[in-house]
Amino acid sequence: MQQETVLEVRQLSKRFLGVKALDKVDLEVKRGEVHSVIGENGAGKSTMMNLILGDLHRDEGTIILKGEEVHFKSPADAIAAGISMIHQEISLIPTLTVAENIWLHREDRFMKGFLIDTKSRLEETRQLLKDKLNIDINPNELVSNLTVAQCQLVELARAVSCDSDIIIMDEPTSSLSDKEVNILFDVIRALKAEGTAIIFITHKIEELLGICDRVSVYRDGHYIGTRDCKDTTRDELIHMIIGRELTEQYPVIESKKGGVVLEVKNLCGADYSDISFDVKAGEIIGFSGLVGAGRSEIMRGIFGIDPVLSGEIYLDGKRVSIHSPKDAVKLGMAMVTEDRRDYGIVKTASVKDNMSLAALSGFCSKIGIIKRDKENEAVSEMIKSMTVKAANKEMLITSLSGGNQQKAIIGRWLMTAPKVLILDEPTRGIDVGAKSEIYSIIGNLAKQGMAIILVSSEMPEILGMSDRIFVVRNGKIVVECAKEEATQELLGKHALG
Repeated sequence: MQQETVLEVRQLSKRFLGVKALDKVDLEVKRGEVHSVIGENGAGKSTMMNLILGDLHRDEGTIILKGEEVHFKSPADAIAAGISMIHQEISLIPTLTVAENIWLHREDRFMKGFLIDTKSRLEETRQLLKDKLNIDINPNELVSNLTVAQCQLVELARAVSCDSDIIIMDEPTSSLSDKEVNILFDVIRALKAEGTAIIFITHKIEELLGICDRVSVYRDGHYIGTRDCKDTTRDELIHMIIGRELTEQYPVIESKKGGVVLEVKNLCGADYSDISFDVKAGEIIGFSGLVGAGRSEIMRGIFGIDPVLSGEIYLDGKRVSIHSPKDAVKLGMAMVTEDRRDYGIVKTASVKDNMSLAALSGFCSKIGIIKRDKENEAVSEMIKSMTVKAANKEMLITSLSGGNQQKAIIGRWLMTAPKVLILDEPTRGIDVGAKSEIYSIIGNLAKQGMAIILVSSEMPEILGMSDRIFVVRNGKIVVECAKEEATQELLGKHALG
């Protein structure tokens, strides 16, 4: 039986300052299918979704919803017509509860006279979370107390609560553990069975092949083609995405290992205990484990973001005290944080100001005046070295794709000339081509003698890049193994306990 086409995009185009972000692209989504949209950062995926939602206005083309052409003026119009979206960047209000966030701007549903019936709102939220979605989150909990993964699940619940015909999911699994991904996939299958169409935006090819029916590929603002997932392969999709073969995703790193640069002994914090490890010059050590296991918390403690309760940290054999990131930077450490949006970039600043931020003192005269020529030269050299694609360094960093933002942040820390570089989820939400570039950068830094700590939820990344691997479970290191001994099965077994 032929499925009904619920959404059709025909020859859609959009220009920004004369530059074409989308050039006559197409998309067809059928009722009750999971349709993946994939492409490198900058391919035009987000622009197309914003045009569909009415967040942007098209220059050319047609959008047809359930057989009728539509011209939405805002996302509110799209929601009213049956299209909702789960954004990759969390858009919840931290000072409100889970229930308040889910039903925000729809409080009239629970009005009794002039007052909101909070009891009925709470009960309906419980039914939505627990009964329909199998999500174990307290509806009364403030969003500020939730993890990133929990916030992502609340975003999902909010979209489902709209009873939409089409739900757009933008990188919905980027912050989820394997257990939470399984919950999400169960929800997707249930929605599909009810006839809901899902547009699933992801960079994880294996993931989309497992859950999606069809996949449409975009590159540099152009529509490349659509494939049935059951009839395509990972290699074919990579070729469509980047326009070339990607034979070696992980570089061969032949770095000469030096002496121990960083050593941690019996470190304890609020979410971890008895952490001991070391990393040598030219070595990449990987930290694996489930989301929430304590990996990021350990790194935040070492870098001085969060206080440690006890333990010792040594740099080049000398015991050091680190009470803030400023202390860590002075000692020759750098850290790219897990959450690029909230803790990485300064959203209102330029590419230049973001990249020079950590090394700004090095561009100052004795009386504290910034030498702009010196700063501009250093930033330009780092942009070139990191192959950051930016029209100019004065543009807002938020104008760059996610992969280029990440390269700019790594470049920021390299400008401090660190001995130790901590990378927490450095390729989260980044396409396969940008990932390959970042892996090459990491490999080259190791060859130059830098000591690197890599935290990642992606086992292939940990296995492909690390010389030694530590698995963290419930705030403790439960196993250490050499690259030659490590397998996905072994890491998974220790992560799960």
